[in-house]
Amino acid sequence: MLPQSKTKPKASLHNLTALVYGPSKIGKSTWCSHAEKALFLATEPGLNSLEVFEAPITCWDDLLQACAEIAEGKHDFKTIIIDTVDNAYRMCADYVCKKFQIEHESDLGFGKGYALINNEFQRVINKLAFLPYGLILISHSQEREIETRTGKHTRIMPTLPDKARKLLTGLVDLILFCDLETKPDENGKPTHHRVMRTKPSPNYDAGDRTGMLPEMIPLDFPSFMEAFAATSAPKTTAKETAKPKEK
Repeated sequence: MLPQSKTKPKASLHNLTALVYGPSKIGKSTWCSHAEKALFLATEPGLNSLEVFEAPITCWDDLLQACAEIAEGKHDFKTIIIDTVDNAYRMCADYVCKKFQIEHESDLGFGKGYALINNEFQRVINKLAFLPYGLILISHSQEREIETRTGKHTRIMPTLPDKARKLLTGLVDLILFCDLETKPDENGKPTHHRVMRTKPSPNYDAGDRTGMLPEMIPLDFPSFMEAFAATSAPKTTAKETAKPKEK
C-alpha cells in the first residue's frame, strides 16, 4: 500500500484536471473540443455547432450512469468534459433534495442539506478525477464584490456556490480564465483578443500547479498545447550546456 518511489510530474494534459471558465460564447466548449479523444457530458444545450462525442446529462442519475460507464473503461476516450459543472451541481442539489424528500437544502436545518449536497458532489468529481483520463470542468463567469481590509473590489470567478467553487479550485491542477485582452492596433484603435489567463490575480481566479505556463495564452488549443508541452520538456542545466575546455 505504501509507495516505494516518488511520483513523477504528469506530462500529458489527459492526466490532469482543469477548470475552464469565462463569459458565455467566448469559446470554452470549442477549445475543449480539441482535447484528445474528448467526451462531453453535456448538462446544457450549446454544442450544436460542434462535431463532438456527446452524452446528454439531464439529471444527476444520468451523470452517475455516465461515470459508471467511463470507469468500466470499455471505450477509447481520454478526456472527459463536464459542460457545465454549474448545472451538474444544481442537478446534484435536486438529487439530494428528492432523496430526502425536501423542497430546499435548507429544510434539513443546521447546514445538513448543504453538507449532503457538497459531499455527494465531491464524491463523484473526486472519483472522476482519480480515473486515468483528463477531466475538464467548464463553468461560466460572474463578477462578485469582495471586501478586504483595504476596501471593496470586484473579482471574477466561476458561477458556483462558494463551497462548491472552493472544492473545485482546491482539486484541479489548472484554473484557466477565458477573457478578452484589449490592445490598440497600429492606428490606435482598440482590438480584442481572446486569451486564457493562468496565474492568480486579485481580479480573477486562475492558477497553474505546474508553475511554468505563461501568464497569458491565446485562446486556441494549439497555442495552449505548445505552452503546456514546454512545461514538461526536459530542462538543460548550465553544466550540461557548458562547452568542455580545450586541453
